[in-house]
Order: sequence, then C-alpha cells, then structure tokens
Amino acid sequence: MKTRRRVVNTFAFLTLSTMLMAAQMQMPASTPATSKPAEAWSAPRTLSGTVSDAMSGAQHMEKDKSAAECTRECVKKGTKYALVVGKKVYTLDGHEAEVDKLAGERATVKGNVMGEMVMVESVDAAKKTAK
Repeated sequence: MKTRRRVVNTFAFLTLSTMLMAAQMQMPASTPATSKPAEAWSAPRTLSGTVSDAMSGAQHMEKDKSAAECTRECVKKGTKYALVVGKKVYTLDGHEAEVDKLAGERATVKGNVMGEMVMVESVDAAKKTAK
C-alpha cells in the first residue's frame, strides 16, 4: 500500500514538474532591449522652484525656524532634498552639497526626471525676474 502511494505521488510530482517546465518554455523571453519599463527616465529637463525637503514640501513644520533651517534640519534627520515646483514636489538625488547652499531659496535644477524623482545634473540659484 505504501509503495503504491509513493509511486502515485512520484508520478504526480513528475507530471506537474513537466507541465510547469513546458509552460515556462512557451513564455516569451524578456530582455532589456525588448521589454519596456512602466516608467523610464526622461531626457534632461530644467525645473525651477524652491529648494525644500521631501518631508515638508511647501509647508515647513518647524514654524520657529526659517525655511532654510527647517530644510537642513529635516535632511539631517534622514529625508532628502526636494524641489517644490508649483504644487508638485520633486525629490532630488545627487549634488547634495550644492543643493544645501540653496536650501529655502529659489533654484533651477537640470536633471533626468522619473515620476517625482530628479537625478540632478546641475543646480543653480534661480535668476531674479525683473518686475
């Protein structure tokens, strides 16, 4: 009785394994050249806005500190720098030392964008507009 059960279980296992292998072989191969990710990095863009942090965005939580002080304090606690452009908040990745100099100020950032993340190529103080 035990031998018969063992034979049946082995046969079932081998049949299932064969079916799974056959199904896997029929699936198309996915290679980086042929597959298209859901979101891809865009060509370099230039964005202008206010340098903040990803946690505070446009509304700083520490009301007794300036925007620059609050931003730097939040970054020390582990959040990333961000650029507030209108109602949108872009998290900045790269060039932290340069971004830190412009904390709380208007800046122009050039970089590749994916969703709400910017891989920073360069950052400069925003040019003052004439009134």
